[in-house]
Amino acid sequence: MQVPGRARNTKTFLFRPLAGLLLASTLVGCGILEDRSQRYVHAPEGEPINVPEGADDSRLSQIMPVRSINTDDSRRLFPSSIPRPPDMTSEILDQNYVIEELDGRVWLLVNEVPGRLWPVASAWMNDAGLGVAYDNPQLGILQSELANFSKRSRDMLGLADDPVAQEPRVLLQMRLAPGIRRKTTEIRLRILELDDAPEGLVAWQSDQESDTRAQGRKEALLAELGEFMKQREDSKSFSRAASGMVAQPLVRLLSEDDQAVAVRVELDFGRTWAEVNRSLEEIGADIQDLNRSERWFQVDFRTEDERTPGWFSWFSNKAEPRHTHTVNIEQREDALFVTAERLDSYTGEYSASDLLTQLFEHLY
Repeated sequence: MQVPGRARNTKTFLFRPLAGLLLASTLVGCGILEDRSQRYVHAPEGEPINVPEGADDSRLSQIMPVRSINTDDSRRLFPSSIPRPPDMTSEILDQNYVIEELDGRVWLLVNEVPGRLWPVASAWMNDAGLGVAYDNPQLGILQSELANFSKRSRDMLGLADDPVAQEPRVLLQMRLAPGIRRKTTEIRLRILELDDAPEGLVAWQSDQESDTRAQGRKEALLAELGEFMKQREDSKSFSRAASGMVAQPLVRLLSEDDQAVAVRVELDFGRTWAEVNRSLEEIGADIQDLNRSERWFQVDFRTEDERTPGWFSWFSNKAEPRHTHTVNIEQREDALFVTAERLDSYTGEYSASDLLTQLFEHLY
């Protein structure tokens, strides 16, 4: 016989644990009970258990052991090789080897520092059959052996097929020098005709040759040199002695009160004039007029918004050119200084300092 009320007592007993669990959860949520779930993070390391002498401790071990790491040999924690940094000179020139010419002078402009090119330049002279008789890494000069006694060398330098006893002694000189643009090298060649064989390195002088045939010969040789260097771009050789050629920059930006006031250029006027002309075109300063003898450029240096015509310009989508700035090249002591001035009639955004800053960035 079932006793009345037993089922009722059973229901009450089943609901008590559930009510207690709900109460504990509520108290934890309200912050009355402490949450100890993160205590292990700051818990100190316990002391190892020491068993009496002679007792077996083989059954004492960690439930979840942490793998030990040998700090003396951590090679597997890192990559096997460090990746090479990106080449910061790759964006200086559109091409790595460019032949440039100015006022009868021609050179090979290479997108690399002289120390990297010195071993390759020496290898080219030996590979071409010219050899290297004398060199000076600090000056960046390589001088070949006499070309008179080698048919291959005579053909390279444009000598006659039939040698005569009284002909001049001919050799080739190469000079590597830091370029006007950062991390570049300018390579020049000279074909020298001497009365006698030199006993040492011939002093390098400014190339004044204006012979069209000689210029064509040098351009061909520089093209061969550039192709030779291009095929050996992956070479890891570097000359510590030739690294001394890297001297002070040829172009510097001078500032006063954080404002550019001039660009100092340590080049001759002809080269400076050509480089400034090129840089003005690159920064979008349209040259309105120029005077080489008086050493100035009159340019239109406005923003794109300022060049856009107004609403009532129905027949043209471009504003008329204006003279907004004047760029001057002045000789001061042993260097040339490029300065700029803004016309009073121009009230736009770009100042003379802005023009010089952008000009410097494209010069150097």
